[in-house]
Amino acid sequence: MTALSFDEDGVDVVYEGTEFRLEKELIEEATEKSYPDVTDHEVLKIVEENPALSGEPRRIKDIIR
Repeated sequence: MTALSFDEDGVDVVYEGTEFRLEKELIEEATEKSYPDVTDHEVLKIVEENPALSGEPRRIKDIIR
């Protein structure tokens, strides 16, 4: 399971026991979207090749409010 923790500057990720950070600029470049408009599902797709997506995608701006 992948754990994502969002803040205004990026995302802390725990993937298969490895912790790392995805900076806001990297996420914007990978998705070609403004950071607040990127969804949690899109971030999961950056981290995992075939993530098990469930529920409705949520925009980062709605998560970090």
